[in-house]
Amino acid sequence: MSAPEHLKYSATHQWAHRENDGLISVGITHHAQEQLGDVVFVGHPLLGRKLQQGEACGVVESVKAASDIYSPISGEVVAVNEMLSDAPEKVNEEPYSSWMFRLKPDNAAEMEGLLDAAAYQKIADAES
Repeated sequence: MSAPEHLKYSATHQWAHRENDGLISVGITHHAQEQLGDVVFVGHPLLGRKLQQGEACGVVESVKAASDIYSPISGEVVAVNEMLSDAPEKVNEEPYSSWMFRLKPDNAAEMEGLLDAAAYQKIADAES
């Protein structure tokens, strides 16, 4: 599966999407969930937590491994996707619509420093 063009990506396999309200939704990529296998748990960052770009802030656990979730940009956590607590398998089924948390960005320009779909796909392909 290719990386959707409308998203931005980090080299640590998170995607970021600027919503209409200016918030940034964050999830893990198709490649990341594929490498993890069947996701059984998603640990979110705490609401109100201030994150720095690249900071570990949550965890995704699968039947094979656990992996940290890193914040692709700096900002304050303003929402978490509680649905994933009851249905973590959604990350496998719909990785690009199963956001994990939303940030109010400190510096929206950090989004421009993230990878576009083509650059991210090269990283994912190199790891496959």
